[in-house]
Amino acid sequence: MSASDINNRPFGTLVPAMVTPFTADGEVDYKQAAHLAKKLVDDGCDGLVVTGTTGETSTLTDEENLGMFAAVLEAVGDRAKVIAGTGTNDTRHSISLSQRAAALGVHGLLIVTPYYNKPSQAGIQAHFEAIADSTELPVMLYDIPGRAGVAISTETIIKLADHPRILALKDAKADFAETTRVMANTDLDVYSGDDGLTLPLMAAGAVGLVSVSAHVAPKQFRALIDAAAAGDFATARRFHFELDPVIRAAMGHVQGAVAVKQILKWQGILSNSVVRLPLVEPGEAEIAMIKADLAEAGMEY
Repeated sequence: MSASDINNRPFGTLVPAMVTPFTADGEVDYKQAAHLAKKLVDDGCDGLVVTGTTGETSTLTDEENLGMFAAVLEAVGDRAKVIAGTGTNDTRHSISLSQRAAALGVHGLLIVTPYYNKPSQAGIQAHFEAIADSTELPVMLYDIPGRAGVAISTETIIKLADHPRILALKDAKADFAETTRVMANTDLDVYSGDDGLTLPLMAAGAVGLVSVSAHVAPKQFRALIDAAAAGDFATARRFHFELDPVIRAAMGHVQGAVAVKQILKWQGILSNSVVRLPLVEPGEAEIAMIKADLAEAGMEY
């Protein structure tokens, strides 16, 4: 993939939400993070979200977040867009972390809906605008009501799209009708935030995927996205069906970071599957289900 291809989209098109590797004693392992980032880019990913939900950002310190941004930037340079997950439920904290990430040289920001607080739509709009005003970086909104406790309404997304630095939406709402309204009424680059909905959303005009499962099968996801972007939906459907058991393995039994770290350990990419509390590693029954799904996809561990 050429640099010109990457630069066509400010956030790329196949964008794993990277896990944050830890050492056996639970410290951030920046060396493993750099190794993982390089492998994902080598396998066709043109963007990387660093310390988003799957990166266990809620259990990282600011210094650990910044260390991850620096490690991934050093590992991949301009071969892929490095997108910093700097959204929290505290606007001032988000602004500070975003500004520090910008100073390191990240290419963009992923900002989640402020969670737990349950702000009004006016508060949500003001939160995103304040963060977007705080740096010169492009911003991707992250709409995930199942985790945030409140959705970004379609009307609010349409208003936010007028901001010169809010350029994209990671859509994890699983509401096709409302996402269609967003695409019909804005110029936002829309990304599927649900791995299994990549094909239908791209058929309607989405530009790509911010993914958990792409850790496990990046080349197949690359093929799906490229086929859909080219209008070759017969090929895209084939990869969509092939990837279904992979997505179930990564997302269907335990939290995504937990499953993906386990699979990456089996693949020999990570040395361990350590997560931080309150997450715990999968039990025997969960491992059996994950392995069964992977076996369906031709991956035996």
